[in-house]
Amino acid sequence: MKEKLSGGKLLIAEPFMQDVYFKRSVVLLCENSKHSTFGFILNKRLDIKINELVMNFPEFDGDLYFGGPVQNDTLHFIHTIGDVLDDCHQIAKGLYWGGNYNQLKALIKEGLVSNKDIKFFVGYSGWDLKQFKEEMNNKNWIVEDINLNYIFNSKDEILWKQVLNNKGNVYSVLSELPDYRSLLN
Repeated sequence: MKEKLSGGKLLIAEPFMQDVYFKRSVVLLCENSKHSTFGFILNKRLDIKINELVMNFPEFDGDLYFGGPVQNDTLHFIHTIGDVLDDCHQIAKGLYWGGNYNQLKALIKEGLVSNKDIKFFVGYSGWDLKQFKEEMNNKNWIVEDINLNYIFNSKDEILWKQVLNNKGNVYSVLSELPDYRSLLN
């Protein structure tokens, strides 16, 4: 890994990655330090809504995503409402992680938060320092700058392809590669 990656970058799985969790995934890198490297898979929507999973959650048409294989019994959220939600952490300009959960529920109940402002995750993606450096050196991940449209306005099923295509050059060609499994049929 040549440069130190900070939070607010996207990690795009290389086209031939077959890992069951990360195949064709786009991961929002939230933090990369000597203590912690973690993020959330942006394009693995679950077939359940937040209201169906969390008791006493206000009525909300929010999708729920598989954030990664670590601590699947935890709920996380990223959002654009850092100016009105206490205790959140800025990932990049206009993008935040976490915050005061009870305050969030009150904002949702009042209709002040829409599903275009927030994304919920079960679990997260995490690496120890050695593992992350190794995966980056092996070119398992393609790095891209963050774009809030990718996070809140893109269709999950085409996000991987869209990010690579928009990166241009050889990445546009890589985005057109068929899924490895389809080559076996």
